[in-house]
Amino acid sequence: MCKQAVSSSSNLFTPWPEAEANRYRTLGLWLNKNMFHILSDSRVADKLAVIDDNKQLTYGQLKTNSLALAQGLYQLGIRTGDNVVLQFPNRIEFVETLFALFALGAVPVMALPAHREQELKHFCTESQAVAYICADHAGGFDYRALARNVCALTQLKHVFVAGDGQEFYSLDDVKRAGELGAKSKASLPVVDNGQSLALLQLSGGTTNLPKLIPRTHDDYFYSVRESAAVTGLTNESVYLCVLPAAHNFTLSSAGVLGALYAGATVILSEQVAPDRVLPIIAKQRVTTVALVPPLANAWLQFAQKNRVDTNSLQVVQVGGAKLTSVLAKQIVAIFNCKLQQVFGMAEGLVNYTRLHDGPDKTLFTQGCPLSSEDEIKVVANDDTPVVNGEVGHLLTRGPYTIRGYYNASEHNATAFTPDGFYRTGDLVRLTEEGYVVVEGRAKDQINRGGEKISAAELEELLVGHPGISDAAVVAMKDSVLGEKTCAFVIKNKQQAYPQGVNAISNQQAITLPALRRYLREIGVAEYKLPDRVVCVEVFPTTKFGKVSKKALRETLENIQQLA
Repeated sequence: MCKQAVSSSSNLFTPWPEAEANRYRTLGLWLNKNMFHILSDSRVADKLAVIDDNKQLTYGQLKTNSLALAQGLYQLGIRTGDNVVLQFPNRIEFVETLFALFALGAVPVMALPAHREQELKHFCTESQAVAYICADHAGGFDYRALARNVCALTQLKHVFVAGDGQEFYSLDDVKRAGELGAKSKASLPVVDNGQSLALLQLSGGTTNLPKLIPRTHDDYFYSVRESAAVTGLTNESVYLCVLPAAHNFTLSSAGVLGALYAGATVILSEQVAPDRVLPIIAKQRVTTVALVPPLANAWLQFAQKNRVDTNSLQVVQVGGAKLTSVLAKQIVAIFNCKLQQVFGMAEGLVNYTRLHDGPDKTLFTQGCPLSSEDEIKVVANDDTPVVNGEVGHLLTRGPYTIRGYYNASEHNATAFTPDGFYRTGDLVRLTEEGYVVVEGRAKDQINRGGEKISAAELEELLVGHPGISDAAVVAMKDSVLGEKTCAFVIKNKQQAYPQGVNAISNQQAITLPALRRYLREIGVAEYKLPDRVVCVEVFPTTKFGKVSKKALRETLENIQQLA
């Protein structure tokens, strides 16, 4: 269906040192089990496992379909260790195919629905993928056209399409062939090799093409199991996935995989708009949902204007970017549920506020490490430890944090310390109880004439004003100071303004002088005051759902050129 592929390699990632790997096994963290065992025989076969916008599957059907698909893919040449790019919207076929690849011992490369030719070519080339599996179309986009372009540019051997495959293999036909094959010969055994790759996740960088993150069956299964416990998922839970299911947050923190491990029901939605999704919460009696801050903000704005039934919600997880304390308080008040802040990375380390934590932690911190075996350091620029409570660079290693990116030895030399700590790029401080407070990214600072300004800090201060629902702060070039500060803000259209509140009396008054005056009145240092304010209706986002500071800087450059 495409060209002959170059053989893929399973030896392009850095394993854990043997002594540490043995310790994790001795402690019972690593079980040498294939991720497919999430669909274990102990599950109630006739319980609903997954529901999407069009259909539903029980646990028994999901397991049967995945094994049939695995058999069909095997008959067409997909083998253990082969890398396969997987790209789906939030549909049941994503879950079926993911578990089929687990069963085969093949390695899914977790592309997001928004990725296009440039990224797909990169993923196929860097991973030496032998196949690409996708939907026929979604959101008005034809993935078959993308497949044709990627085939012409890479060494892909196969393309499999869910739906109308046209000239490519139809995933339904492959599944049916697998069902027949399983009847005529012995079914494929699910091989347990915990040290082998389970999947290749993607880094969340916003300036370069994503790097590939090698996660093994041992480390990823451990993270999923522990996350399911920390997030309180049980066989009575109903987990709603509205962010891309392939994203590490919604896949494993505890996400779709954690919910299935717990025996819960997963609801996959291709919709994110509150008027489309909040009725799903009411209809399906959703108990847990994972959001990024901009989406949480949009849902809250809608809920304040409209009568919505969210009584079934027990936990709202928020991650992907720092959640301001103002928005955190609103989530708890309006949705009347528990808030769980999640601060993690596809490279490994995940921090959670615990469901029993008080507001001092859930509102003002981003949680503490998932595992007692997680090691974290907060260091200065020279890698010396900072005093507890001071801001520094976060380093980490542990039983589910990678020791190197896939096929990236040159980058690994700077991304990891000689003793295996991953340089996360995050600026944090630790509370006395060991909870993490995110202060921004190492590069998410404005150097204003030598004065360092944390974008995250200023954003938190700006959204503290009732006239602003969200803020994003970026640097702008300046010939004298080097950099100045520009604040992009979204007005709060739902907020009633108290008389005489800090020099801003109506929405039209969100101007630079007024905001600077407001910040002075609440005690903000003069050098931290924004030099420019731009009001926008919505922030651009990355494919990972985070606010795109890169796009905002480009917008600012265009404004300055027109001025």
